[in-house]
Amino acid sequence: MRLSCTSTMVPGKDLTEKARNLSRWGYEGIAVFVDYEDWNQELYQELLSLQEHTGVVPCEFAFGDGIYGHLMDRNPDIRKRSREMYKLAARISGEIGAVTELEFEYGPQSPLPLFHPYAKMRKEEEQEFCEMYRELAEPLKGTEGKMLLEGINRYESPYLNSIRDCRDMVESLGLKEAGVLADFFHMSIEESDYRESILYAGEYIKHVHLGDSNRLLPGHGMTDWKACFDALKEIGYKGFVNLECSTCGNPEVTLPETADYLRKLIG
Repeated sequence: MRLSCTSTMVPGKDLTEKARNLSRWGYEGIAVFVDYEDWNQELYQELLSLQEHTGVVPCEFAFGDGIYGHLMDRNPDIRKRSREMYKLAARISGEIGAVTELEFEYGPQSPLPLFHPYAKMRKEEEQEFCEMYRELAEPLKGTEGKMLLEGINRYESPYLNSIRDCRDMVESLGLKEAGVLADFFHMSIEESDYRESILYAGEYIKHVHLGDSNRLLPGHGMTDWKACFDALKEIGYKGFVNLECSTCGNPEVTLPETADYLRKLIG
């Protein structure tokens, strides 16, 4: 397994400086999250040359925007604009051999699903979701990039909350460009047993997000990280494990400390 960190957690005036900081602190990868409205040719060229200039792999790429998470929005204009943004992220990910992600929905749920978790889509919804997934993964054909389905907890998405559900959906799609993104913060809410869920998702897991049960750095919450990493080893996972959480203070101190902590878990 290889260590990575989300760009928004890292100090630096640009992606290159952020990547160089990560390299000094023991990370091999960077997940590049960019505000959609800030995307331009200069950023694009910097991303394309990032690994060459820093030795750090841009292993994940995604845009952030108000239309993020609206792939299935009932408003056709919002839905269209959201899907175009995700497709651009997919095209860029294909160019650099990175993963990007999607979900059924991302945002606060109302009413809150306090007593009715793990809702299932209607057949019509599932068919539309699968068609959308295939459409968004199209730019990745013939590349090393992946469009991964991320399990999002029930308070932020109505469906596909567990990585078990995500695995079943990806299997039914049969796309080599698809896979599962296992996010341990969301898993801390939705999975009853980390090990069993990881073993069930198995080879479909293509990328991992690290955040403790309180979305702090690993080791600052209640997650049994040794058990989680042992399960990842058991399925033969060799990809990136990427921090996507709070930095718990000064990142120039906490990120090197966390790299040391994670390397011990990886072994």
